[in-house]
Amino acid sequence: MTRVYEFSEGSLPLLVSIPHAGTALPEPIARRLSPPARAVPDTDWHVEKLYAFASAMGASVLKANFSRYVVDLNRPTDGGLLYPGQRETGLCPLITFRDEPLYAPGDEPGTAEIAARVEAYWKPYHDKLAATLAALKARHGFAVLWDAHSIRAEVPVLFEGRLPDFNLGTGGGTACPAEIAEALLAVAARAEGFTAVLDGRFKGGYITRHYGRPEEGIIAVQLELAQSAYMEQNRPSLWDADRAEPARAVIEQLLRVAVEGARRFAGGGTA
Repeated sequence: MTRVYEFSEGSLPLLVSIPHAGTALPEPIARRLSPPARAVPDTDWHVEKLYAFASAMGASVLKANFSRYVVDLNRPTDGGLLYPGQRETGLCPLITFRDEPLYAPGDEPGTAEIAARVEAYWKPYHDKLAATLAALKARHGFAVLWDAHSIRAEVPVLFEGRLPDFNLGTGGGTACPAEIAEALLAVAARAEGFTAVLDGRFKGGYITRHYGRPEEGIIAVQLELAQSAYMEQNRPSLWDADRAEPARAVIEQLLRVAVEGARRFAGGGTA
């Protein structure tokens, strides 16, 4: 039986959350999905491999095993919008990022089924996430939550044009102090061969906005990485560690800067 998540505990005040790299589908749901959807094309491909170094550096890592098509862990359970005025895929998505329906007409999940999915898959992940952050804060006096994502560089259904490579989100500044966010942007922006933006199209989803509370000692950042920055987008099953290495090295720098900045912030200094 597939577990809802995988978790490894670290020694640093850092939790890396990977909510969208899972590919598992419960059989009753898989049977109802359209053929394109069964291939779970909107997975954050290989993000767990990209962040494999994080455990060795001392981070705790929480990775979901089920596809976002089951329930989106980075959406609020009340169905509220993250980006009003822009198209979104919702708590239990009904379309792929290519605007293809996941279900036959009339077979979409209803209110009771959505509530059951939240209870079975969304809640355990968030319970573990919240408990881990509380434990890290109790042990270190502060905690950093890094929400790790990736997406195709061009998704016309969701945004126009091409994304920068490193899309850092802090909920518009609510989840992370400005001095730390600017330090992170500086690292990504000066990385050779990459582009970067802070609080652009992706400002951080529910996880970043809900858990990021700098005034309470918890700092949260979302990184939405363009998949073209580390993999061949048209061959999602292919993992090439050599190709991914430059992006991986930048991410490691970002995590270290986030932790050190948060440490100074928690100590009353400037980041």
